[in-house]
Amino acid sequence: MGIGKNKAGNGTLRLTAWATSAMLGWSVAFVAPMSADAQSLSPGQNPDDTQTISPGTDATFASPTDPTAASSSNTQPTSSTNQAPTAADAPPNMRLRLDSVDPTTTGSTLDTDLRRVNLPETSVDGLKARQHPDREDAQGIPLGTFTLRPSVNQSINIEQDRTGSTKDDRTFLQTDLRSTLTSDWDRHALTITGEGVWQRNISGTGEEKPTVSLNADLRLDLPADTTAHITAGYQFSREDTSDPNAIAGATKQSAVNQFTTGLSLERDFGLLRGTTAVELTRTAYSDAVLSDGTQVTLSDRDQTAGTWRGRIGYELSPAIIPFVEADLGRAVYDQTRDSSGYARSNQSYGGKAGVELDLGDKMKGELGFGYQHTQFDDSRLASIDSPTIDGNFAWSPQRGTDVSIGLSTTVQPSTTAGESGYTAYQITSTLSHQLRDDLTAKLTGGTIWRDYPSISSFADETEYDAAFGLTWGINRYLDLTSNVGYQLTSRKTGDDTRQLQAGVGLTVKR
Repeated sequence: MGIGKNKAGNGTLRLTAWATSAMLGWSVAFVAPMSADAQSLSPGQNPDDTQTISPGTDATFASPTDPTAASSSNTQPTSSTNQAPTAADAPPNMRLRLDSVDPTTTGSTLDTDLRRVNLPETSVDGLKARQHPDREDAQGIPLGTFTLRPSVNQSINIEQDRTGSTKDDRTFLQTDLRSTLTSDWDRHALTITGEGVWQRNISGTGEEKPTVSLNADLRLDLPADTTAHITAGYQFSREDTSDPNAIAGATKQSAVNQFTTGLSLERDFGLLRGTTAVELTRTAYSDAVLSDGTQVTLSDRDQTAGTWRGRIGYELSPAIIPFVEADLGRAVYDQTRDSSGYARSNQSYGGKAGVELDLGDKMKGELGFGYQHTQFDDSRLASIDSPTIDGNFAWSPQRGTDVSIGLSTTVQPSTTAGESGYTAYQITSTLSHQLRDDLTAKLTGGTIWRDYPSISSFADETEYDAAFGLTWGINRYLDLTSNVGYQLTSRKTGDDTRQLQAGVGLTVKR
């Protein structure tokens, strides 16, 4: 009996000792970090202030007022006195304040390093760069911090062009060059795009129509939610025979060289968004050649134009932003008076109101309605007043299907004596659908309505065009293309113009 009692008593003592040791250890573990934190604060310093922790101090970096902060403290093994210092012994970084605004960013989506404004540049097909360098899977040519994506299309085409009883048929070779150079920088971005079309007739008498387009856009991410764009461009084209200003009976129409440069600033003011932009355009015309070899000088059409526009938008929601916009313009001709003795320099002003729509990758665009007034320096030329409609719309109803629509209104001065010009209303549309993984169909269409003033001796005319094309991806670097298109220019007075074109080609891309 005594032995049994002693055993029971000893068990009770052991249980009590174990509970007491556990309570003491728990209390020390709880109080020690609090004491360390309290000792690290200087007089007058708040617990939330950023502080540097000395080596070997076991402290919690999360703010006690931050409900999302980690609740556990960092624990590290204690180093002996003679142990060589390691990376783990280095002082930890100061606590990162995520609630402050970085003045070097513009509110764009940041990458994982919390400093990169732009997402890394990816390949055309989404593969990682140099993932399989031996197979060359990634498209694009890396050039330092840039990526070049060139493509060349060589096609053979036929064209039939009829205006009244006049008929021109031709067969020609066409080379299309396209290239895009994009930067891969942490902040800012530079994009350069170039396109060129070269034609050579192999039979027939139709006019060759080469074009060149080169554009550059430098985006600067400035502090205070401000973005700047510096743009420059060059365009070369030959005036279309269906254009009202084209020389009738010319075997070679005038070549048009256009140089552009511009600067724009965009800034967010909370719910308000402001944009201001200026642009300069220089246009020069070469001589036209008649059927007998005579050259017609068109230098009296050379001009320099400048425009300014300002826009204020109000963010009802991130997806819907109504806006108002005003613009001013001035065009100065190199020659005070043209070959007919008219001073065609002019000034214009206008405004519009509309709405911007952004529903992500599925749908985005804008639409605006306004009014434009153009006044010429020569009092004999009537001013042009016209309502305007401008906008663009992109919609992707399902993966592999894309729809785009564009609306624009422009005022085109005339070259005919006594005529001031006309207003051109243009709508373009494109439907692209991926029939298979390697087969894509594209349908394009559009119309241009040339509206002359009521006092003009010219009647309104409308131009319609439609085209259908197929692209078959033979492999990653080679595409087979085919297309057919039709264009009709309908005139209230004069003969209509009809043009039919078809071709097949091969595209090499990298």
